[in-house]
Amino acid sequence: MIYLVDASVYVFRAYYALPFEMVDRDGNPANAVFGFARMLCDLIERARPEYIAIGFDHSLTGSFRTRIYPAYKANRAPAPPGLPLQFERCFEFAGLLGLAAIGSPDYEADDILGTLAWRMRSGGIRATFLTRDKDFTQLVREGDVLWDYGSREPQSYADVARRFGVAPERFADYLALTGDAVDNIRGVPGIGPKTAAILMKEFASLEELYGSLERLEALPLRTPAVVRARLVEYRDAAFLARRLTAIACDMPLAIGADALRRRAPDAAGLERFFDAQGFGPLLRRQVERLAVAGLAPAA
Repeated sequence: MIYLVDASVYVFRAYYALPFEMVDRDGNPANAVFGFARMLCDLIERARPEYIAIGFDHSLTGSFRTRIYPAYKANRAPAPPGLPLQFERCFEFAGLLGLAAIGSPDYEADDILGTLAWRMRSGGIRATFLTRDKDFTQLVREGDVLWDYGSREPQSYADVARRFGVAPERFADYLALTGDAVDNIRGVPGIGPKTAAILMKEFASLEELYGSLERLEALPLRTPAVVRARLVEYRDAAFLARRLTAIACDMPLAIGADALRRRAPDAAGLERFFDAQGFGPLLRRQVERLAVAGLAPAA
């Protein structure tokens, strides 16, 4: 099993959960760094993963999706002051802890972790995705786990399919129909989650749906003719949305399986890091426990 952590979720969660008065020795905010560090240490103590990678969003405004559709995520407010620096510190901490920390100027954390999952899957290694981002649903396959660590119990492939009413393999197409307000993706107006789930249970993809619109009359839709008209009118919007909602699992990433193995923490580097962040004994003792426990993965 490889553990794939969507860093943004847990950095933001820590930022809003912990006091803003937590600062480093230079007076910069450090609450998100502390909370993210605790989360990673807790995860390692609990799961003792052999393989683990942390995906970071280095740039959203410069991603390939923004070049396709400039309005992508344009509805989001700028990051709070001081938070970008904390992301840099979280990236640094993950490396010092002995974990593969990966970011890209052109791809998002979703794409990084999706690419790693597909590569490891070819070698028979399944994935646990740690995130609360529903987009990751499309990556889950039999034997994988979707886990909003610290908030929701781990979910299997079947759990995820029941939760959304659509098979994970079809989730990107489902989102292309419903749109995704969080990412400012329009989708097909008038196609909501219930209708999209009905369509994606019947059709394996947008291509199959658009190639068989005459079959809509046989489906349990309230107004099949209206749904068909909407699909025809917004065909281009649907396929554009699918280019945005689909996670790129084939991004160029020069990293092999060995680089994803958990390594021993950099004890000296972590001491300097903790001193600079103004952290007390709590995290230091936790890292010491990790070092004593060694690198053996859970049985």
